Amino acid sequence: MTMEAKLVTVPESLPSNVYNTERVGISKATHDAHLTLWQGYAKKTNEIRSALAAMEVDPGSANQIYSQMRALKVNYAFAYGGFINHSVYFNTMGGEGGEATGAVADLIKESFGSFERWVADWKATGIAGRGWAYLAYDHEEQRVHNYIGDGQDTFPAWNNTLLLAMDVYEHAYFLDFQTARAKYIDAYMQVIDWNAVNARLPK
Repeated sequence: MTMEAKLVTVPESLPSNVYNTERVGISKATHDAHLTLWQGYAKKTNEIRSALAAMEVDPGSANQIYSQMRALKVNYAFAYGGFINHSVYFNTMGGEGGEATGAVADLIKESFGSFERWVADWKATGIAGRGWAYLAYDHEEQRVHNYIGDGQDTFPAWNNTLLLAMDVYEHAYFLDFQTARAKYIDAYMQVIDWNAVNARLPK
C-alpha cells in the first residue's frame, strides 16, 4: 500500500533580512544564486520522500553495496541535511552581528570562557571545515559546541539542537571574496542575528 509522503515547503524567496549583508560585502547576487541551491535541496528532499513512500519495502532486496533502499536513504540524508543547514543559515543572518546576546551569550561564556574565545574557535572551525561550521546545543551536557560539517550530511551530533550554521562552501562567498574565506567569515560575523539564534534554543 502506497503511503502519502509528507513534503517540505520549497522556499520561494529568502528572508528579507538576508539582504542586510550587502553592507558588509556579501552581495544580493550571491544570495540569489544561493537560493536556487536551497530550493534544489528542498525539491530533492520531496522527490526522495515521495519515492520512499511509494516503494514496496522488501528487506530481502536491500543491499549495502547497491540497492534502491540504500541509494534513497543515503541521498535523503544529503538532501534533507542541505535543506535544514541552509534554512538555519539564512534565518540567522542579516542581524547586527557583534557580541552574542541573551541565553546564547551565557552558554557561550560557560563553554568557551569568553565571547572572544568563542569567536576565535568559530573562525578556526570555519577555516578548517570543508563545507559548514555549526554551533549547537548539546542536551546531554547542556553546553554549546562548535562542530565541523564537511558535507550536508557529515558528522551529525546526536541529541544536539542546531543554533547557527555557517556555509563555507565556495559558492557562499566566491563572487564577493574569491578564495579569501577568512574575509567572508569576518563579514558574516558582522551580520549574525543573535535574536534568531536565541529563538532556536530549546525552551
